[in-house]
Amino acid sequence: MTLHLVIGNKNYSSWSLRPWLAMKVAGIAFEETVVSLEAADFKARVTALSGAGKVPVLIDGEIRVWESLAILEYLAEKFPVAGLWPKDVAARAHARAIAAEMHAGFLALRRHLPMNVWRPVKLRPLDDGSKTNAARIDAIWRDCRARFAGAGPFLFGAFGAADAMYAPVVWRFHTYAVEVGAASRAYMDTMMALPAWRQWREAARGETWVLPHDEVDWPEVLRE
Repeated sequence: MTLHLVIGNKNYSSWSLRPWLAMKVAGIAFEETVVSLEAADFKARVTALSGAGKVPVLIDGEIRVWESLAILEYLAEKFPVAGLWPKDVAARAHARAIAAEMHAGFLALRRHLPMNVWRPVKLRPLDDGSKTNAARIDAIWRDCRARFAGAGPFLFGAFGAADAMYAPVVWRFHTYAVEVGAASRAYMDTMMALPAWRQWREAARGETWVLPHDEVDWPEVLRE
């Protein structure tokens, strides 16, 4: 039975991007349903799939998995050959730690710089909280690239769950012209060169739904 992933708007839904990108890069077949985050029946439709009433939701037969990180863990168990976590014990522990840090933290950055794929690159000055968050993320990426650069161009060499968890931040840093170090910039360029990345971008830019609270230039909506 084919997996089914229920996601929100591709332009705005950072949580949805994570498992979608991981599955695309790993070559895991799935069907998708996009439910606009501002749809009148959004809560009812998604709550029927998971009690949390949030996207993404992965459907595998009778199994329902929600929360991006939980979905990635489920996929890693179901498709071990995809290598979503590093094989090395120490590297795997580190990857899980930074993935969990992303899942639970960086709220100031998320609020100040909402994911907005269709917005042209334009600087938005950081407030104190998002500046601290951005510096921490830059340090995480720099450290991972220094330790695992010989194994490949992603955080732990090959693309994996940790990269999927940080993918929305790559969009945020790019969209709002956040200044990062050379290692982090090279990592961002690698992520944005993925064919799956470009596929998500084109789909997002083709959407018509507008969420004012995620448009930092509102009432103007800047679109590429």
